[in-house]
Amino acid sequence: MRANDWHDPRWQAQAHAWMRERLDAPVDGEIEETRVRPWSVTLWARTAAGVRWFKANTPGCAYEASLAPALATWAPGAVVPPLAVDEARGWLLTADCGPTLREALPDDREARLRAWAEMLRAYAELQRAVAPRAAEMVALGVPDMRPAGLPAVLGTLLAENPEVSVDVDAYARWCAELAADGVPASLQHDDLHDDNVFPGNRFFDWGDASVGHPFGCLLVALGSAQAFFATTPQELAVLRDAYLEAWSDVAPPAVLRRSVTLACRVGRVPKAAAWRRAVHDATLPVDEDFRTAAAYYLAEIPSPTPL
Repeated sequence: MRANDWHDPRWQAQAHAWMRERLDAPVDGEIEETRVRPWSVTLWARTAAGVRWFKANTPGCAYEASLAPALATWAPGAVVPPLAVDEARGWLLTADCGPTLREALPDDREARLRAWAEMLRAYAELQRAVAPRAAEMVALGVPDMRPAGLPAVLGTLLAENPEVSVDVDAYARWCAELAADGVPASLQHDDLHDDNVFPGNRFFDWGDASVGHPFGCLLVALGSAQAFFATTPQELAVLRDAYLEAWSDVAPPAVLRRSVTLACRVGRVPKAAAWRRAVHDATLPVDEDFRTAAAYYLAEIPSPTPL
């Protein structure tokens, strides 16, 4: 039995037994599978204490089970704390927190933009709070994607995707500039949007996370804002500047905005690496879009960024 064969009855029996042993109340009914992906699976159980959620990751993303309790200690109130974890197997158990921010918002554009601005401010504040813990996060197994090391990561990914052509010298220059901007490395969510946060700005889902230039989180965040509600360039600038408020003491606005552009362009390599980790140990069939996602992000490096 492989560690992440979600449909193997033996794996299911082990996961269910682990859940029942660690739940804070007996299960009422059956444990149900709610979402299965090649890189993770989510189970659901109703208990007398409320709904409880279980998540398992593939080995390449198993560090989420080590990171989540650490974040709950370092930044209480800003993240969803786990009820139990199995770090070796990459398993987490959490309480239900209700609808996500995306589900809770009214269908009102202005309200959604305000909520996104507050979400980005809150995430930047979380990054500031845990930045001194960067080395500890790497020690927990969180991938090290700080700018100085990204050219080497790019080289590895290009060797695996020879059909992609990238100007590696230009990429190295962008990384060097970004590494020298004075912004400390921190937790880069790499899948930051309004469906990975609960109202009150409690963040979750760290399976793609890395330690890197914090502004890299805006690659997915601003891209998601464009995709989900067709933000204008002016609205994207408002969201970017809301995020940058937490960093205003680090450098002048022009420098910070330049770093956002660089971080989003450079951040396509950590995103490609996250996709590589996600599908590397998959035991379920992987859709073509997922299988080629790493190559897609590498090919996007020369393309314009959201801002």
